Amino acid sequence: MSSRLIGVGVGPGDPELVTVKGVNALRAADVVVVPVMDTGERGRAEATVLHYVPREKVVRVVFALNERSDRARREAAWDAAGERVAALLREHGTVAFATIGDPNVYSTFTYLAQTVAGLVADVTVETVPGITAMQDLAARSGAVLTEGTEPLTLVPVTAGSAVLKDALAGPGTVVAYKFGRQAREVAEALAETGRLRDAVWGSALGLPEESIRPAADLDGAPLPYLSTLIAPARRDGGRGGKL
Repeated sequence: MSSRLIGVGVGPGDPELVTVKGVNALRAADVVVVPVMDTGERGRAEATVLHYVPREKVVRVVFALNERSDRARREAAWDAAGERVAALLREHGTVAFATIGDPNVYSTFTYLAQTVAGLVADVTVETVPGITAMQDLAARSGAVLTEGTEPLTLVPVTAGSAVLKDALAGPGTVVAYKFGRQAREVAEALAETGRLRDAVWGSALGLPEESIRPAADLDGAPLPYLSTLIAPARRDGGRGGKL
């Protein structure tokens, strides 16, 4: 029997931002897998999924999402997760994997799909796109991501603040993901490159604990890990000037 593994992007946290196609994929799947930390608490993907499918259809699979330093332990967790999902595919046929944001943008689904493809020979891997945190933050803050011919650069600050600084020194809008633990370095990079004034950051978008603030308010205190930053392109204020 052929099997299908579908990575479904469920957005940054607001259940209303799951697409119709995403909801249909979750409901049509035999099983919906949600990634959880090894500490066991409910994550954003799980909380969002439970707005649309019954609890008994959801399977929690542990990923070492809070493991940043021990690569061997992290990869062992990915392998174990892959084995679990492979077993579900053999039993049920169609498994949806819910991931925050989009399954093709810094998602755990990438690692899972690679592992499962090596374990289940006839599996078909598909993805359903989801709304990203940068899109949601832009909508909630009023920050325009791109105009005309401006480039857009997306940087995970886990790659190092130097990568962010290089991007900020260039043209266009810069979006930084996962910068909460390096908030001080991010604030310094924004100030050094003259990009602090118009930048905005947000966390827990669409949730009760949502916070959206000007980047100028960054005081170096640690922020939630999944905080997102938008540093808009330098613009002269004219309409259509970049066309």
